[in-house]
Amino acid sequence: MSIHPSFISITDYTYDLPQEKIANYPLANRDASKLLLYKNGEISETGFKNIADNLEAESVLIFNNTRVVQARLNFLNTKGQAIEVFCLEPFLDDLDITQAMLSTQKVNWKCLVGNLKKWRDEELVLTSNDITLKVKLLEKRNEDVVVEFLWEPSNLSFAEVLERTGAMPIPPYLKRKSEELDAERYQTIYAQKNGSVAAPTAGLHFTPEVNEKLKIKNISSVYVTLHVGAGTFKPVKSDTLAGHDMHAEWIDVSKTTIQELQKSETKKKIAVGTTSLRTIESLYWLGAQVFYDPSIPPVDLEIRQWLPYEFSKKEITATESLTALIDWLDKNKLQQLSCKTAILLAPPYQLKLADGIITNFHQPQSTLLLLISCIVGNSWKDIYKYALEHDFRFLSYGDSSLLLK
Repeated sequence: MSIHPSFISITDYTYDLPQEKIANYPLANRDASKLLLYKNGEISETGFKNIADNLEAESVLIFNNTRVVQARLNFLNTKGQAIEVFCLEPFLDDLDITQAMLSTQKVNWKCLVGNLKKWRDEELVLTSNDITLKVKLLEKRNEDVVVEFLWEPSNLSFAEVLERTGAMPIPPYLKRKSEELDAERYQTIYAQKNGSVAAPTAGLHFTPEVNEKLKIKNISSVYVTLHVGAGTFKPVKSDTLAGHDMHAEWIDVSKTTIQELQKSETKKKIAVGTTSLRTIESLYWLGAQVFYDPSIPPVDLEIRQWLPYEFSKKEITATESLTALIDWLDKNKLQQLSCKTAILLAPPYQLKLADGIITNFHQPQSTLLLLISCIVGNSWKDIYKYALEHDFRFLSYGDSSLLLK
């Protein structure tokens, strides 16, 4: 690749986003949102409920079936002062989120803590819905803390504890507390696997009615899992990307799904959301690694943020990559691929598996805007200008777009 993206200046990816353009609440109906279309360099618009009309028959949609956990926990210290504990991810790197969510009795977790200076060495206690949840502060670190959670009844999983004691972690830019409606609406209708602290928001628009229209056109669906971390809201604070550490997130993809993607070589593959796109593009680079070194053990397989730009071997085709990945899974007697990815998709990156994306509108100076520009190039400026001038609603609860490369 010609230019390493570490040299990119983030100020080249900014635009003015007035607060009134941000959707603070979802629309009454999920599929009532607007849909911006970018095809063959042309911008137009329709309603999301018509998305099937704008996709090729027999396309493949890739959905992220992660489920948002109620990761915000509100405790009081002995003086009655509020302390919010926001769960990020398991403390042990070799314990994936699925395993940690199934833990009983106790678990250690990386968290962000609001009002940390008010938390001494005391154990905080929260009682809700017949559950007593205790939390101990184990270690203060640079950007987060490590805590130990213990609970009664101890036979409940940590996922069940969060469901009954926590609050939905809606994005901070909404500048409001989560409400009852968020428990349903900040969750896709196909959410399955507990682990995200932010929703894969491109999927929030899908309804059974939309899915029925997709089936009529023989548009198939495959499911991957990327557990979205709080880093998705982390702005790029450095002048160039060289100073930005991309957050690593857990992905979980079945061998069956990889085989389905391998067989759909000639079909249009559209990622539903940036997380689905990052997952399937990560699959390509995972496959490329095991293609050249099939002996990599599962514990060492991961994607670092600059890997696509510093890969020293000759690039292989998408089919070769997925075939190598399937062979590697067979060799290791695995039916599921679970690993971490910190892949950063930015110009001049060229998509390896995806042909386009369904996505909401993203914050200025974000890595998500860089990802979009991998698909549409500098046309992202025209797309966002159009959206701002035609009353599109922005960010997580906002409207949608279909962008084809």
